[in-house]
Amino acid sequence: MDTGKEKEIIRQQLIEKKAKVIIEHWLRILDIKLGWINDFNKIVAKYVMCFIKYFRLLKVIRSHNETINSVRFSPDGDKIVSSSNDETVRVWNSSSGEYVQHFNGHHGWTYAAEFSPDGYAVISSSYDKTIRLWDVRSRVQLKKMSQGNSNWMWAINFSPDGKTIVSGSMENIRLWNVLSGELIQTLSGHSHTVTSVQYSPDGQTIVSAACDKTIGLWDVKSGERIKTMKGHFDAVFCATFSPDGQFIASGSDDATIRIWDVKTGNQLKVMEGHLVRVKGVRYFPDGHIIVSCSSDKTIRIWDARSGNEIQRLEGHSGSITGIDVSPDGSKIVSCSSDKTIQIWG
Repeated sequence: MDTGKEKEIIRQQLIEKKAKVIIEHWLRILDIKLGWINDFNKIVAKYVMCFIKYFRLLKVIRSHNETINSVRFSPDGDKIVSSSNDETVRVWNSSSGEYVQHFNGHHGWTYAAEFSPDGYAVISSSYDKTIRLWDVRSRVQLKKMSQGNSNWMWAINFSPDGKTIVSGSMENIRLWNVLSGELIQTLSGHSHTVTSVQYSPDGQTIVSAACDKTIGLWDVKSGERIKTMKGHFDAVFCATFSPDGQFIASGSDDATIRIWDVKTGNQLKVMEGHLVRVKGVRYFPDGHIIVSCSSDKTIRIWDARSGNEIQRLEGHSGSITGIDVSPDGSKIVSCSSDKTIQIWG
């Protein structure tokens, strides 16, 4: 029997078994006869299956010549943009896995790339100390942003309205005007490399992660650091807002994922399971599920409320360096030092 089918059958049997235990408990409480329990178990198990997405590998894309550092879906979910140590930014069809186009211009490793909120542009950051803005339709470079002899550009993110870009380099966070390409503001406070930056859903705050083991929360208008979240025991590589902006999920070199309350700055939960560095974390659109990737070559899916691991995906042969979830939550895309992009659904 095919291994994948065998696993799925076993999984369905486990779900039915758990459903039977739960239902029998209910019925004992209600003093109802159990004569019809077996048929009812199957009905409930099928009902439960509708709400538990079981991800499997759909596509493997092999095209980049070096480690792939990031992958992101387009706002409509139809495309994926990737960045790599081969100095290119490439775009793919998320359904077929086929190559669509690429952007050349960076003169060093490209660390991050993502689509603008309207999907018409792509930004990328690089070891060459620049951020570049690309037109998706024409493939033309629209802007090149840099600040003198500033350090490598590690992380980038568009504001929700697409008018501003936030970037992270060494100890600094910078805000850039998309239309002019000019630097608007520099936020200082971290004592080591800033590895991740993201706007909140309302665009009013920014969350940052850094190798100084902290997570920062910043007010966009004032540029002030509102909160400093401490709890990780090693460098923090990623931090992301929940869709409603009330929580932050972070991943670290300490192999843990942590959930934080945005209002209080308090740590709410610690998720353990990865063996080494957690390189990426993303929320699903419903805000109840989190996906993470690690240098242990696994992708793990978690219940954000209970902290329990729901599913583990294995397929990469190298460290997994980036992860994203499609806007409708039906697909996951991952990238790795094994030079592949993998699409799960």
